[in-house]
Amino acid sequence: MTKPKISIQQVGKVFGEGSHRVEALKDVSLDIADNEFVTFVGASGCGKSTLLRIIGGLEYHTAGDVRVDDRPIMGPGADRAMVFQHYSLYPWLTVMENIKFSRRLRHGRENLSEADVEAASGRADALLALMGLTAAANAWPNQLSGGMQQRVAIARALMGRPEILLMDEPFGALDAQTREVMHDLILHVHRLEKPTLAFVTHDVEEAIYLADRVVLMAPRPGRIDTIYEVPLPAEREQDMKHTPEFLRLKKEILARIRETSGMKTDQGMLDQLNMQEAV
Repeated sequence: MTKPKISIQQVGKVFGEGSHRVEALKDVSLDIADNEFVTFVGASGCGKSTLLRIIGGLEYHTAGDVRVDDRPIMGPGADRAMVFQHYSLYPWLTVMENIKFSRRLRHGRENLSEADVEAASGRADALLALMGLTAAANAWPNQLSGGMQQRVAIARALMGRPEILLMDEPFGALDAQTREVMHDLILHVHRLEKPTLAFVTHDVEEAIYLADRVVLMAPRPGRIDTIYEVPLPAEREQDMKHTPEFLRLKKEILARIRETSGMKTDQGMLDQLNMQEAV
């Protein structure tokens, strides 16, 4: 059997002590295959982002084991890159400079040759073209729309050819039309660059459209509740969101999120709200 790219075994995470102790994750186990696209959904407080940060080496788990290529995660690494909801671009750097910034730090530490630097410039140019940002190479971040800024952040994350791309609600601040464009862009990036991709979102439709598998997490403490295989072909199109199998899975996941979060609403309450609105 092929070893997983990411192996998460009985992971727990506790914040604080005593009366301030919060168990954010408990007994989380999941294997993610090489080049797989996995999305994480669930109610607020279910530990989605915490788990992603643990994989990225930005948080340490307090129980269990997390490995990449069968090696324990000891902290951040060049094999993993992370994209956050907030674009986190350096306002004093141009688009091109933002993309090349992490490579410039490596050049300073590792004394890379001029040939390496030239190759990095070629890589940055290719990523600019991939993201449709060539014309904006010398622009400042504050001159860009939200969608363009996030494309810069994704290009910067891809600069070092990471084997694993971690994305924490990267499109949460974008409007619906821009989100659809970004969905197709990240699927194109996944096909082209072939990273293993773990993606946290509150948007169930987004989760289904992008993923090979959707992992639903439940809160208090955070744990994996259900894993859904997505019954869509590898090549995705926006019209697939209206197919019966897509809508059926969306309805099932939304219902389960309501159940696990304790937000299930009975018909009597809905009827009462409707009566109040009619008055």
